[in-house]
Amino acid sequence: MSNVPADLKYTASHEWVRFEPDGVATVGVTDHAQEALGDIVFLELPEAGRTLTAEEACGVIESVKAASDIYAPLAGEVVEINQAAIDAPESVNGDAYAAWLFKVRPAGNPPALLDAAAYQAAIAEE
Repeated sequence: MSNVPADLKYTASHEWVRFEPDGVATVGVTDHAQEALGDIVFLELPEAGRTLTAEEACGVIESVKAASDIYAPLAGEVVEINQAAIDAPESVNGDAYAAWLFKVRPAGNPPALLDAAAYQAAIAEE
């Protein structure tokens, strides 16, 4: 059973979002996603300064068996990427919630994101 922390928000495409006290949103891939992918070997993340639109494919996560797009859970400007995760992509397998991928300063109204219960229900149906 995947770990789904109650304090985070989620997307149907398996990204998690944590809204920080300063208003920035930290984004990563869920524990369920890393389990499904297997051993992660490569991450391509959006560059700092890039403006994203909600649900835009903005990066790639590759494992030994598949490559998947990473989608922006909300619109805004990328303010930071996690270079440590790029340098050691297997860290996402170790702890998908500690190995965040990028941070976004949200713009406009955020789209409806799933709470932990809704995300757990969605992955239970897969």
